[in-house]
Amino acid sequence: KLVKDSGFPGMKVVQFAFDSREDSDYLPYHYDRNSVVYTGTHDNATTYSFFDELKKEDKDVALRYMNRSRFTSKKKLTWDLIALAMGSVSDLCIIPAQDYLCLPNSARINTPSTLGGNWKWRMAGGVFDDKLCEKIRKMTKLYGRLKGQSASADIH
Repeated sequence: KLVKDSGFPGMKVVQFAFDSREDSDYLPYHYDRNSVVYTGTHDNATTYSFFDELKKEDKDVALRYMNRSRFTSKKKLTWDLIALAMGSVSDLCIIPAQDYLCLPNSARINTPSTLGGNWKWRMAGGVFDDKLCEKIRKMTKLYGRLKGQSASADIH
């Protein structure tokens, strides 16, 4: 109610979406425009490692939602989750660099309730090469998130 009454955007985390016990408000089709979507936050596993941490039942929900099998590579699943965030109706979309780079949990920012080792990850220079930047640009354009660019040219 506070978020709705204040006009502040809500926060949506795609990693929270896959609950085998109930329908989740974090599934992208539940999002409102006035929200910010993330694949994960500073407190989450990297998306690359996220799939390893899911219970089997929850992973099955994620795989069905993304129309993938248990044989799908973690790299492809990571990019699928990025696509779910980008393709949502949320006004803003934030993808951690670790997710674009498909990095494991050794690149995680923070592990809640632990001492030491948190907030130390640094991205090495040059890891966002031309190929990766072009992949990100194309996906950003495809989902209508590239300012002043129409997605239609990349769809057809």
